[in-house]
Amino acid sequence: MIKRFWRFAAVPAVLFAGVSFANFPVVDMIAGKVVQKYEQSTCEQLQAKKGQPKSAREQQAVQMLRSNPAMRTEFINRVAAPIANKMFECGLIP
Repeated sequence: MIKRFWRFAAVPAVLFAGVSFANFPVVDMIAGKVVQKYEQSTCEQLQAKKGQPKSAREQQAVQMLRSNPAMRTEFINRVAAPIANKMFECGLIP
């Protein structure tokens, strides 16, 4: 009886996890573009772009992420490792 209870108790958690990813298709697109930018850029390109102003589209994406904490968390979870690895390779972080 107890085993059956725990099996059913886990179902909402699994469903919730699936729903949280499905709610942010925009995050998939934005995160994919950001990761691709970092993976395809050379270290010199990343250093040159560091101080430049963002495009209107980038500013809009940043504003959307600032206004939605759940979306921002999902975005950061998806891009943090690839960006940090590239920055480390380029010597931009210690």
